Amino acid sequence: MSATALALGLASPAMAGKADRAREAISAAEAKLQSADQAGAAQMLTAEQASAREELNHAKEALASGKKEDAIASANHAGAMAEANLGEVQHRKQAMNNARVQAAHEQAAAANAQAQDAQAQVADANARAEQANNAASSAAAEANAARQAAAATAAAAAEQQKQQEVAVTTTTSSPRRKVVHTKVVRKAPAHNSANVATSTTTTTVRTQ
Repeated sequence: MSATALALGLASPAMAGKADRAREAISAAEAKLQSADQAGAAQMLTAEQASAREELNHAKEALASGKKEDAIASANHAGAMAEANLGEVQHRKQAMNNARVQAAHEQAAAANAQAQDAQAQVADANARAEQANNAASSAAAEANAARQAAAATAAAAAEQQKQQEVAVTTTTSSPRRKVVHTKVVRKAPAHNSANVATSTTTTTVRTQ
């Protein structure tokens, strides 16, 4: 009897220690599951979190049944599953962040390319406008020169016409001298017509 009592006395602290270890393992597993849920595992890894929680419940049942070693193993397993889920959630979030950063860089690059293209178009438009202005200025200068040349030609023609009119006005013509022809006819008396001679006088008219 004393030997049996001694054996039971020695076993009790060991059994009590396993129960404490099981409860500690269960508490640690619960904390890890809560951390994973807060990180988003409940939404992103719903099935994996459900499996870890099921394993934790199995540990609690084992501890209640006195199966302390099974409870410790199940609790540790549940904690490991929760840690794995937390790591996967963090990995996925990092991947999504990297994707967003990459997308932002690509959008920024596209925006810069568009800005450069717009600047090139503006520069080309300015160059075309400058060419158009130069062409307009050249055309205006040519038109002005043509107007001046036409005005000079018209003035020269008017001056020439004026000089011709003055020359015609100042030119005098000598008056023509009119010569009157006089014809003298002498007739003899009728009774002596056979013997009378007729004389004719001719006057020449000269016109200067």
